[in-house]
Amino acid sequence: MFSSLSVRNYRLYFIGQVVSNTGTWMQRIAQDWLVLSLTGSATAVGITTALQFLPMLLFGLYGGVLVDRLPKRPTLLVTQTAMALTGLALAFLTLTGHVEVWHVYVAAFAVGLATVIDNPARQTFVTEMVGRDQLQNAVSLNSANFQSARLVGPAVAGLMITGVGTGWAFLFNGLSFVAPIAGLLLMRARDLHVVERSPRAKGQLREGLQYVAGRPELIWTIVLVGFVSTFGFNFPVYLSAFADDVFHAGAGSYSLFNTLMAVGSLSGALLAARRGTARFRVLVAGAVAFGTLEIVAALAPSLWLFALLMAPIGMFGMTVNVTANSSVQLSTDPAMRGRVMSLYMMVFMGGAPLGAPIAGWITDAYGVRAGLAAGGAIAALAAAVIGLVLARVGNLRLTVGWNRGHPVVRFVPREREQLATVA
Repeated sequence: MFSSLSVRNYRLYFIGQVVSNTGTWMQRIAQDWLVLSLTGSATAVGITTALQFLPMLLFGLYGGVLVDRLPKRPTLLVTQTAMALTGLALAFLTLTGHVEVWHVYVAAFAVGLATVIDNPARQTFVTEMVGRDQLQNAVSLNSANFQSARLVGPAVAGLMITGVGTGWAFLFNGLSFVAPIAGLLLMRARDLHVVERSPRAKGQLREGLQYVAGRPELIWTIVLVGFVSTFGFNFPVYLSAFADDVFHAGAGSYSLFNTLMAVGSLSGALLAARRGTARFRVLVAGAVAFGTLEIVAALAPSLWLFALLMAPIGMFGMTVNVTANSSVQLSTDPAMRGRVMSLYMMVFMGGAPLGAPIAGWITDAYGVRAGLAAGGAIAALAAAVIGLVLARVGNLRLTVGWNRGHPVVRFVPREREQLATVA
């Protein structure tokens, strides 16, 4: 489960991310609270979130082109330093009492710009640290790292905001980048797996899109992630409405739902790390299970049953995320990996902001139960259809059987099946 941590360079990176991810989650909570305090407007909070994601939607593909050209470790040193300075600037403005809402808008957009380069660089740098054999395990542990911070960061931020104010949460986030920057500086360059960089040339963005379009295992995986993230991952819309409108239980139940989902996501990431391989049938099955469980949760009659379903929903959601991420990286030539991963992250991160208004409209028009059920149904149906399409492209046939009393679903090559029939 933790085999990639035996690699010294990755161990340094992992430890740095533990600290930095905690600070990132703290800043997210403090940033939203500060904007709400300054304006009293939920719309302003939404604008802040949109500004942070907008650069990825606008420039994400160009970021991938740059990442394929640049050395990953120096690039990450620059992006991590930029994000640290942003956190420290917000801390200074807040602690001195000079902060205004436009300062937060600018900071959110600046972080988004850094993420355009930082995100694909971090994704592709994992391969250079651990190699292909350990990639699935390392990607899974990265997700477990992030989900652990998701459990700790908001709780610490809440205590810090209540006790000493939002400025100190920003300060912690700015200083937390010392850990990953130190980890990058302490790495041994000779232990990194050399990856060929793309020379500067015209048409590299178009080349990346054509590369993805010509490989069914890439394009359909990214399409599946797009459907799941757009229609299935709108939990801020659904969970708050279930807590308030359906169960009339308040903010405490909303926090419980998110905590249980984070626990499930952490479990899913650790199980993926133990599994060690990225199989497409795991991706399809995980997406179908994720969507189906959302439908079941939408029909849950009681708060506690709904809450208990959050853990497996989080687990299968993370299974989809980790399996798709590692599958795309393993199926991509190293020289194209930055462009492909930037497209993947643009679809994954951009899906939720695009899907949230749709989810909100369905919820307002037909109720939150209908909204959650519709999102789950679309995710499950998309997974089933894409699984069958890829099976047809690969000349595979879906088979269902039993092994030691357990159902087994798999795709079998038609040639193998025909040979077995002849024998």
